[in-house]
Amino acid sequence: PGVSVVSSIFLMAMKDRVWAFGDCAVNPNPTAEQLGEIAVVSAKTASQFGIDPRVAILSYSTGTSGFGPDVDRAVAALEVAKKLDGPLQFDAAVDPVVAAKKMPESTVAGQANVFIFPDLDAGNIGYKTAQRTGHALAVGPILQGLNKPVNDLSRGATVADIVNTVAITAIQAGDK
Repeated sequence: PGVSVVSSIFLMAMKDRVWAFGDCAVNPNPTAEQLGEIAVVSAKTASQFGIDPRVAILSYSTGTSGFGPDVDRAVAALEVAKKLDGPLQFDAAVDPVVAAKKMPESTVAGQANVFIFPDLDAGNIGYKTAQRTGHALAVGPILQGLNKPVNDLSRGATVADIVNTVAITAIQAGDK
């Protein structure tokens, strides 16, 4: 109820933190409204799994450093999401030193843990880069916006991926 678009997040478990990446599996080119809704729903899903969400809508621009239709879409998505932060480049979203230079007034920059990618290309590339080169455990995609828990597996899923997806789905079902 109240959700107009199905989306996904991946929980990215690293040695010292867990991040959430959305939407990396469902929407090829979300509108500003959809992107804002994905950000809000992703924050709720991240919270469901013990993450205190600090959401950044990612872009090639931080604040007003760049311009164009993609930046305009990120800014419009913020209007939908209201209390989130962005647009932010990934470095400004995670690195406090960079954040202090690029977005000193931000309450999220430098400490984001839920990252909303502008489209499926960026999201899919981002999660696979973190997984394959950063050795993050990618759990998901966790589907959002449905009445019941439904999740997905990649064609290349390992036994561990299957077990993790079953566990995530069971946690979601238990919350109902």
